[in-house]
Amino acid sequence: MVTFREALKSDLIDLVKMLADDPLGAQRENPNLPLSNDYQQAFEQITKDPNNELIIAERAGQIVGMLQLTFIPYLTYKGSWRCLIEGVRVHKSCRGQGVGKDFFQWAIEQARNKGCHLLQLTSDKQRPEAIRFYENLGFVASHEGFKLKL
Repeated sequence: MVTFREALKSDLIDLVKMLADDPLGAQRENPNLPLSNDYQQAFEQITKDPNNELIIAERAGQIVGMLQLTFIPYLTYKGSWRCLIEGVRVHKSCRGQGVGKDFFQWAIEQARNKGCHLLQLTSDKQRPEAIRFYENLGFVASHEGFKLKL
């Protein structure tokens, strides 16, 4: 059985390792110990912000997934809220076992409970399996996304 909870500082090393454990993450993350202080600072900022939640999925006491929920107030849609999902990972040993589906069903319910009108996410075009996964959950590629690296 998979359970979900907010991440603890003691989870940080495992989370960074999971972020780095794929071809794209290996190019941008650094799981070497000691962890960069930047990860510590980011974790503290996320956990202090009431509109951000860093969530982990656990099974049998092991971290098997992670994602970040950010709740954003908007003027559009009559001043509604949106939920942005970022940093999604399911441990490679658990893929194809329903962990991601259960995690997203849980996240969707959290967004509904917070009164969000919309749940949105982006996925790198180099991750076709992830894109198919999101489409199978009902997400629609309805907008063209843009990013500017700074």
